[in-house]
Amino acid sequence: MKRFLFVVLFSLIIFGCGENKKESNGDLEMLQGKIDQFVKTEIKYDHSLLDENQKIVVQKLFEAAKIMDELFLEQVYSKNFEIREKLQKSADPKDKLTLEYFNIMFGPFDRLDHDKPFYGNEEKPLGANFYPEDITKEEFDNWLKANPNDKESFTSEFTVIKREGEKLIAVPYSEAYKDKLTKASQLLKEAAEYAENQSLKNYLLKRADAFLSNDYYESDMAWMDLKDHTIEIVIGPYEVYEDKLFNYKAAFECFLTIVDPAETEKLEVFKNYLNDMENNLPIPNEHKNFERGSESPIMVVQEVFGAGDTKAGVQTLAFNLPNDERVRKAKGSKKVMLKNIHEAKFEKLLYPIAEFVLDNEQLEYVTFDAFFNHTLMHEMSHGLGPGFITKDGKETEVKKELKETYSTIEEAKADILGMWNNLYMIEKGVYSPDTEKQIWTTFLAGVFRSVRFGIGEAHGGGNAIIYNYMLNNGAYNFNESTKTVSVNYEKAKEVLKNLANELLMIQALGDYEGAKKLINDYAVNSSSMKILIDKLTTLPVDIKPIFEIEKEYN
Repeated sequence: MKRFLFVVLFSLIIFGCGENKKESNGDLEMLQGKIDQFVKTEIKYDHSLLDENQKIVVQKLFEAAKIMDELFLEQVYSKNFEIREKLQKSADPKDKLTLEYFNIMFGPFDRLDHDKPFYGNEEKPLGANFYPEDITKEEFDNWLKANPNDKESFTSEFTVIKREGEKLIAVPYSEAYKDKLTKASQLLKEAAEYAENQSLKNYLLKRADAFLSNDYYESDMAWMDLKDHTIEIVIGPYEVYEDKLFNYKAAFECFLTIVDPAETEKLEVFKNYLNDMENNLPIPNEHKNFERGSESPIMVVQEVFGAGDTKAGVQTLAFNLPNDERVRKAKGSKKVMLKNIHEAKFEKLLYPIAEFVLDNEQLEYVTFDAFFNHTLMHEMSHGLGPGFITKDGKETEVKKELKETYSTIEEAKADILGMWNNLYMIEKGVYSPDTEKQIWTTFLAGVFRSVRFGIGEAHGGGNAIIYNYMLNNGAYNFNESTKTVSVNYEKAKEVLKNLANELLMIQALGDYEGAKKLINDYAVNSSSMKILIDKLTTLPVDIKPIFEIEKEYN
């Protein structure tokens, strides 16, 4: 009997360990597979463009940018620092891989998989760490109905909502993140001491003050006034994608870049067409927006370092800031194109995707120039169309009315108008007519770069809307036998025009229900989209930037 018990126990230990080992190996493979979705890519910049003083400025700004990483990590999830510390202290191989993916995702939630947890079992709060984790939309709305004087501070991009006993209160970022922002402010002031360009010095000093005052208006205006500068930096709270409860709260980020003067000069022609582009929008004139400022500088830059919101998961190709409609009304917005990031993504992602998903006869029309120019027009198009609107007799903003749907609708609008305006440049003689097929085809290939980010993410969701709408209306054709997709060049423009009208009118009318319906109907993983995405499993989803500057100063 004892021998039998020993054999049973021995078998349980051996086979149990075998199962545990198999399970452990499976976890390691799963995590390594997630990490491998991001191909490591060195991001270099041209040091020769900087003099000795400018190199010191860049170093100080790099240190400030790293604080944006920490601020964003705090904004994403209340337990992020606790989880990171635990993973950092662990010698478990699984925890080491988990930490690597945690650092890519800025938290334990998979941004490529609808924010599902890959560590632990807790769901990500819709309001990230901007609100109490247990708050509901109804509670927030009911509080404002009962306390209408709180509306401005509660819906501000720059406050955190907290509980104080039975009450809800709005805490300014300058208080909620005081220690980190004080340190960042000091670094910007130190950088300003070495900045010989007066417009850059002015921006850095005003932004340093903004971190402590919580008023970003003057520094945003100063950023728009940067002139004859080599160092192009924007740092602070901007995009609202992380707040999936209302899209109210801005997340911290930084783009530290160096201006590419030759490439920037090539693009100067486009800003002369901004009013023409607005006038060409396929909506009634009463909804067109000619009141935004028309300065609208366009910069081509080399990214030196990206931090915070822009670095989480998928890397940004370009940005169009500021988002403050008051600044846009006075000065327009600045479009900044990250050329070295474009080059990396075209080589490692876009063209390989096109080879899998496009009809072979259309593959020749996938070009770097069409990819780069679409991003340019996408960013310019963020500055077109309705901004301030009147709804029910009251002045308001599109983003306030569309709430959590705003980011997806806005990204879809910018992509649709990106194509619309590039076609318009052919009409204006800026591009040659033979670029038209490149515009259509390169964008279609790019759809599958974006939807792989997840259709729950604003850019992925916006591209899913476009793909499914264009497919359902005959502008795209899916070939069942070859499992490829192609553009119907004859139908595409009319379908594009109709979707542009629908998106712009949702914004013009502040039509929240219309936005929800469009997203529900078209931001879906349709059958052909799923087939095409499944073909891409061997390709990376995005790049994992290895910034040269980190090796220099860390």
